[in-house]
Amino acid sequence: MTSRHTQRIKRVVLTGTVILLMALTTTWTITQESKWYPSEWGPDDQRGAANRITPAKVLEAVSLIKKGKIYQLGRVYEAGMPLVGTRHYSLMIPHTTDPSGENQLTSHDEIFSGQIGQVGTQFDGLGHVGIGDLYYNGFNRHDFAKPGGLIKLGVENVGVFFTRGVLIDIASYKGVEHLEGGYEITLADLKGALERQGTEIKPGDFVLFHTGWGKYWMTDNERYGTTEPGIGMEAGEYLVDQKIVMAGADTWAIEVVPNPDKSMSFPVHQLFLPKNGIYNLENLITEDLVRDKVYEFAFVFSPLRLKGATGSPGNPIAIR
Repeated sequence: MTSRHTQRIKRVVLTGTVILLMALTTTWTITQESKWYPSEWGPDDQRGAANRITPAKVLEAVSLIKKGKIYQLGRVYEAGMPLVGTRHYSLMIPHTTDPSGENQLTSHDEIFSGQIGQVGTQFDGLGHVGIGDLYYNGFNRHDFAKPGGLIKLGVENVGVFFTRGVLIDIASYKGVEHLEGGYEITLADLKGALERQGTEIKPGDFVLFHTGWGKYWMTDNERYGTTEPGIGMEAGEYLVDQKIVMAGADTWAIEVVPNPDKSMSFPVHQLFLPKNGIYNLENLITEDLVRDKVYEFAFVFSPLRLKGATGSPGNPIAIR
């Protein structure tokens, strides 16, 4: 990504040596930090923060299961659901079979058409978003993004998420049914909600935000998809420091839209995915967890092993 820099270069010739003096005026962008790759898991790694899900982390998650109650966090995939831009979804039953055999067997199949990894409840893999041509671990998209699929950072490399989940109920903390579109969840909001709930974030956690914005899913799709409340860079940096594995929300991008800095386009996505290998899980159902005040749970999600895909659909679950 090209940094938004205003540069003034003066050439000063001193004793035959050309010295370049550069004055920079810039707003913060992710590219002004040097050496964000290779990753802490080595220059060939393609799993990112998923490496934090150790056997000990799995056992920690298992210890949280006290009642055996399962919460489905995934939305129903259906015609008419909110879609971003030109993304599309279509499912058809092409035909019905005539009964066969003495047992009168009949069957149905389906034809699916759509951007399977980036519609409905969607998991952002590390090949989804980059910083200019560079993606997670400094891989250049010109080397790995092929028409038949990604030859690096495909979602098949991710593995399974079985870890501790933390719900952060920002809407209740702010005393509202839902946050307004364009509201930035600040670090103070995040910490205040955690303190109110008596919850902490640990390395390897899945962190889930409840903003209340999910009420507009399939009830006011235009409002749902035009804007949204979400975290900004300050809260995002804090989550990076806590070494989470993935962030999720009842919104379509997790981060605030539009960004308060109108010159920026989804900077939290860049902070999480390419720079730190932290995943996103979007368009989730959070109301059931909020209703039961489930702030800590075992979280399970297994992305489809779509070779070379940028993301995955699915039905993540929380178990208390």
